[in-house]
Amino acid sequence: RPLVRHKRFVSQAAHLPYRLPGLAAMAARYLIKNTSVPEGAAVPELVKLRLARDAALAEEKDKALADKEKATAEQREALKKRTAEYEKEYADHNKQLIDLRREAKLGGNFFVEPEAKLLFVIR
Repeated sequence: RPLVRHKRFVSQAAHLPYRLPGLAAMAARYLIKNTSVPEGAAVPELVKLRLARDAALAEEKDKALADKEKATAEQREALKKRTAEYEKEYADHNKQLIDLRREAKLGGNFFVEPEAKLLFVIR
């Protein structure tokens, strides 16, 4: 018997005409209709309420997207800074090992490579 997917289990975000890459926030997933009413036309009260609600939701969505983009940019900058610090630390460690090897060779000694620390714990 073939597996039948019920439509409520299908992700709605995959069917949107636009998809903002990297933004999985709730505000980015939902489409807010941009409807307008011609000037001078009689507008029912419910339509006015819907237009006001959609305007407020669009403003909230734009604010949430801006906050998400700002947070993502800050996170990327922190990641870049941390990565640069680690790379510098590793380069300094390798340079120190090279200097120790050269010093040992000049002194006519042998350099013993550092070994990983191994610890046996028996209970």
